[in-house]
Amino acid sequence: MRDKTVYEEEKAAEVRADFERRASERRAFEAQWQINRNFVLGNQYVYAGADGSLTERDRDYYWQERECFNHIAPVVETRLAKLQRVRPKMSVRPASGDERDRLSAKASAKILASACAKLETDKLIADATMWSEICGTAFYKAVWNARAGRKLGKRDGKNVYEGDVEIHVCPPFEIYPDSIAHSAVEDCESIIHARAVSVDEIRKTYGVVVPPEPTDLLGDSGKCITGGLEGACFSPMFSRRADESHCMLIERYTRPSADCEEGEYAAVAGGKLLALGSLPYNCGADFSPSLPFIKQDCIARAGCFYGTSMVERCIPIQRAFNAVRNRKHEFMNRIAMGVLAVEDGSVDTDNLETEGLSPGKILVYRQGSNPPSLLDPGRVPADFRYEEDRLLSEFVAVTGVSEIMRSSSVPSGMTSGVALQLLIEQDDTRLSITAENVRGAVRSLAKTVLRLYKQFARRPRLARFVGDDGEVELIHFNASDISCDDVVFETENELTSTPAQRQSMLFDLLNMGLLSDENGKLSDSTRNRVLEAVGYGGWDVRDNKDDGGDKDGGEKEGEQNERSGI
Repeated sequence: MRDKTVYEEEKAAEVRADFERRASERRAFEAQWQINRNFVLGNQYVYAGADGSLTERDRDYYWQERECFNHIAPVVETRLAKLQRVRPKMSVRPASGDERDRLSAKASAKILASACAKLETDKLIADATMWSEICGTAFYKAVWNARAGRKLGKRDGKNVYEGDVEIHVCPPFEIYPDSIAHSAVEDCESIIHARAVSVDEIRKTYGVVVPPEPTDLLGDSGKCITGGLEGACFSPMFSRRADESHCMLIERYTRPSADCEEGEYAAVAGGKLLALGSLPYNCGADFSPSLPFIKQDCIARAGCFYGTSMVERCIPIQRAFNAVRNRKHEFMNRIAMGVLAVEDGSVDTDNLETEGLSPGKILVYRQGSNPPSLLDPGRVPADFRYEEDRLLSEFVAVTGVSEIMRSSSVPSGMTSGVALQLLIEQDDTRLSITAENVRGAVRSLAKTVLRLYKQFARRPRLARFVGDDGEVELIHFNASDISCDDVVFETENELTSTPAQRQSMLFDLLNMGLLSDENGKLSDSTRNRVLEAVGYGGWDVRDNKDDGGDKDGGEKEGEQNERSGI
C-alpha cells in the first residue's frame, strides 16, 4: 500500500513539473494573448514585461492626452460577422459502393446532424471563432459524458444515464502542447489541458477530496496581473477566480507509443493523482486511441503550434494612431486654451492658474510691468492629418477589412455595380484562409463525434433528425450502425458565394429556361429544389397538405406522423 502511495505522489509531481515546464515555454505567447484581449477591450496602454507580466505605462506629463481610438474592435466584429456565415453542411461518404455501406453512411449523416443540433454547434463554432480571432488559436475538446443523455434507471442507489457526446471550447490559455515547435495536434505526443475547477466538481467526477489552491499558485498564467489591470487582463482560464473553493485540474493525454500501446491519461489536482490509465477515447483514424482535441487557427504560424491573429498585426498601427490623435488634440487644446506668458511677480499666478482667463475677468497686474499676453500657438501642422489618413489606410491594408465591410458604405465616386462587387469579393478573399481553417476544424470535430458514438453507443438509442423540408424523423441506432467516419462537405466555402449571389444565379438559370424540361415546364422535383434554394424548403408540400391537394394526402400525412413518432 505504501509503494502505491509513493508511486501516485511521484506521478502527480511528475505531471505537475511537466505542466510548469510547458507553461514557462509558452509564457511569451500568453503575454501576447493578454495584450490582444486588452486592445480589443480598449485598454491600449499595456506592455509585456520581461517576465511575461503586463504593465501599464504612465503619462510622461500630467497634461498628456491618453485616449484610445479603438479601430481594432470594429475590425474583429466585422470579421466575426463575415465568418458567422461559415456553417458547413456535412454528409458521410460510404466506405464502398455496397448497398449496406450506403445505408450506413446515410444513417451516420443523420446521426451527425442530430448530434450537431442537440449540441448547438453553431454557438460553439461562434465561441471558438471569437477566441481564434483575438488570440490566434482556439480548441475544441470532444469527450463522452457518462452522466448525460436519457436517464435509464438506478443502480446501487445512483442514477444511470445512457451517456452522450460533449463538446467544450477551450481558449488557448488552457492547452499546453509538449513542444511549441509542433504545428498541429497530430504532431504532438502529449497535450495538457489545465483549468481552474471547483473542488466539489472534482469530488463529484473523480471521487477524491483535494485541497483548494490560492490564485498565485495556479501556474505562471495566474501571475500576469500587475499594474492595476486585474479586471482587464485576468487570464480566461481563471475567470472563475480560484479562491477557497477552486484548484487547478491538470489532465495530460499521451499518445500510444512502443512503451504504452494504449496511450496514457493522467489527472492531477491539489498534488493528488486523481486518475491514471489508458487513453479513454478512440477518436483517431480507424477508431484508434488518440487525443480528443481539434485546433482552429485564425492564421497558421509556420513552425509553431499557436497561430497568429489580425489583432496582433494591428497593435503597432493602433499605438501609432492613438499617439497621432492624442498629440493632435493636445495641439488643438493649446490653440483653444492658449499659453499665457506673464512677467515674474506681475500677477497672482496661483489665481490665474486656477481660474484661467474667464470671460469678463478683471486681471490685476503690477504697475510698471508688462501685462500678461498669449503666445502665438500657430496652426495644427498638416502632417498630423496626412499621418492619420495613412494609418487608417494601413489598417485596411493589414487587415483586409475595408470601409465597405466596416461601415457598410459605398466609397465616394463609385457608381459601377461591377466594381463594387469586385471590391466585396476582394474583401472576402482575405477571409477565405480563416474560413477554410474553420471548415477544417468543423470537419475534424464531426469525425470525432462519430467516432465517440461508435465507441460508446453500445445500447440502442434514439436520435431526432429534421430534414430540409421540415419533416421530423426518429432514428433508432447503436454503434454497429456507424461503419464509416469519412465526413465531406455538401456546400462550398460560404464566403465564395453569398446566398444573394446564389439566388440571383438561380433566377438567371430559370429565365434562360435551363431548368425546364422538353415541354418548357418545371418538374415537381425541380420546383421543390428551387423553393429550397430560395429558403422555402418544403413550402409546396405543406401547402398541398393544407389545401387537401391529393386524395392520398391524409394517408401520407399519417405515415409521416407515424414515422416521426407523433
